[in-house]
Amino acid sequence: MKVAIDSWVLSSRLRYQGTYVYARNLIGEFKRIAASGGDVRFCLFTSRRAANDANMIAAGHNFDLCDASSLAHDRVWRLGAAGLAAARSEADLVFAPTASTVPTGRVPFVSTIHDVTPRLMPSHSKRVTVLQRFLLWSAAKFSRAIITDSECSKRDLINMYGLPESKVSVVYLGYDSAVFNDASCDLESQARLLRTLGISKPYLLHHGTIQPRKNLRRLIEAYRLMLDRKRSLDLELVLAGPLGWEYEETVVAANNGVGTRGRVVLPGALADADLATLIKGASLVVVPSLYEGFCLPMVEAMASGAPTVAAKASCLPEVSGGVLKYFDPESVEDMAACLQQVLESEETRMELAQKGRSRAGCFSWQRCAEQTLAALRKYGAS
Repeated sequence: MKVAIDSWVLSSRLRYQGTYVYARNLIGEFKRIAASGGDVRFCLFTSRRAANDANMIAAGHNFDLCDASSLAHDRVWRLGAAGLAAARSEADLVFAPTASTVPTGRVPFVSTIHDVTPRLMPSHSKRVTVLQRFLLWSAAKFSRAIITDSECSKRDLINMYGLPESKVSVVYLGYDSAVFNDASCDLESQARLLRTLGISKPYLLHHGTIQPRKNLRRLIEAYRLMLDRKRSLDLELVLAGPLGWEYEETVVAANNGVGTRGRVVLPGALADADLATLIKGASLVVVPSLYEGFCLPMVEAMASGAPTVAAKASCLPEVSGGVLKYFDPESVEDMAACLQQVLESEETRMELAQKGRSRAGCFSWQRCAEQTLAALRKYGAS
């Protein structure tokens, strides 16, 4: 079986997005699997005219690079050219790592739809959201099969698009265990990083794109409410990550009402190595999101041995295996109470760290790739 891989999501402008991380790691694992032989040959679309990181990937045994000049023309590619390129490459199946391409042409698609964010909680302008919803609907309706990140997302897809359960497979994501792990970090390097970022006290941490569905305004309110109630607690709140759609509300909240306590630090996007160091130094990692499809940042924090608390929402309890402390993400009061309870108990933090590490061990990119390939084989033979 020959599987063509739609590389649109590897556009260099998407490097900090979870879908890019997913595709890049999965392609790396596919290349490793192909090198060991077997019945699947891969074809990764590339174009030197496109600002696409597929150009940085080398060919290998059973892993070909297929030149597709139309990849450089964004909408042309997404609205039909990908299907034509797959036919020219004589592929048996197209794997689309995200719902960004309309499945057209005679070669069937298997598409990964990570979540239904454009329908439930848009993260872009109205114009972009209309396009995303169209692409999401197209991928759901016209792909031969769908892969998704969680049982929660599977239910959403079935309910919203009336898909048969047999059409949707759940494959959990992995994480980079070489970076995000519980190995001790160099204390001098850690101290230097904190100085560079302007962090001068113990801190709570959230990492991810700054946007409304991350629920960071309520996190800021809960953090300051906790400090007002418990004067003995003295921590900063660090919100690491790039500025996304409608980030202004979070930045305004971070800068408002700051005296000697309740400081919020916004260091921006960080390299993975620096992010891992920041996670390991956190007193507590907080994941207050209103909606997620999988939530790589939560798993990265758990894998790094950081005590973690999360919202009782969407897939977060499912992916974390129910081993964390959870709060109502729409209640500032409940969030503040959860933060205070955990911060006041070293025993609870140690328990969260231990259980989080154990649960994170269930996820790997190797397992994700093997299960994805099994789905491609299954649906490719349909």
